[in-house]
Amino acid sequence: MPLNLTSYAGELSFAEAQSFTYPLILLTIGIVVYSVFIFKFYRFLAKKNVFQLRLQQYKKRFAAIENFFSFILYIIEYIIIMPLFVFFWFLVIAVILSAIAKDQTPYTILFIAMGIIAATRATAYYNEELSRDLAKMLPFVLLGIFVVDATYFSYENFISTVSQFPALWETILYYLGFTMLLETVLRILSALASPFRKKKAEKN
Repeated sequence: MPLNLTSYAGELSFAEAQSFTYPLILLTIGIVVYSVFIFKFYRFLAKKNVFQLRLQQYKKRFAAIENFFSFILYIIEYIIIMPLFVFFWFLVIAVILSAIAKDQTPYTILFIAMGIIAATRATAYYNEELSRDLAKMLPFVLLGIFVVDATYFSYENFISTVSQFPALWETILYYLGFTMLLETVLRILSALASPFRKKKAEKN
């Protein structure tokens, strides 16, 4: 029996095509935007040198106090600003966890988020590729859950959990201090290990 394309075409309508196309376009745009955001996120967080002000160029104007100025630049660049940026991503992870974790308290969510961030930063000093894998794991898990089963999420529970974060401001401040301490310790350990890495590289 020959296939009658005309009869099938007559059953199609532009309005029906729109009803299928618009949700698909919105879903595609949403996935693309979220994926680009996560791509920027994990590449940023997994770098050993997360943020660079490139303030070294200004040292020439202060030749008389070059050593002191270099120390101040280092403190600003690596001990203060970098932890603040890392701490911002800690809050992002906490929000993502709030969407996934149904039966966890806000305190537990913050605790887990800080653990993930700390592990990501620590592994960045060992191997940035490993750190990138760790940083992108949770956000893409969230994307996978949303695509497969959007009903998994409860908007009310999510808002309820996130709205309780400000009440834990003391815990959040402690974690900010921990972030600054962690970056400082990692920097010191990296500086101490630098001569050994150079010797190993020269042997190879």
